[in-house]
Amino acid sequence: MTENRQEYWGMPLNTYCMMIHLSQLTSIIIPGLGFILPIVMWAMNKDQNEEIDKHGKATINWLISLFIYSIVCGILVFIFIGIIGLLILALLNFVFAIVASIKANDGQLWVYPLSIQFLKW
Repeated sequence: MTENRQEYWGMPLNTYCMMIHLSQLTSIIIPGLGFILPIVMWAMNKDQNEEIDKHGKATINWLISLFIYSIVCGILVFIFIGIIGLLILALLNFVFAIVASIKANDGQLWVYPLSIQFLKW
């Protein structure tokens, strides 16, 4: 099966899928990049490989869900529980990205818990 031997941005398929998940953590360094980079990585190669399309959609679904949850928690900051919610979301985002990237490197798709399925596969 030559499809899995093809490289994407100079990386094998599993590594590229892993990087889609890990790329969302770039927001730690440059705010907003963690939302843009996974979308760019997915959009550039989604038509070339079904696995990239699935991993990209799983990541984007989580990022959109995370954005919605963050807005709700941001509103709830006024009654203090929002601060706790934002801290929990930050921790979940970090943990979920690591777990998803490990699974992707092993060739498995991991759907983020609490993720709303906006993009279907």
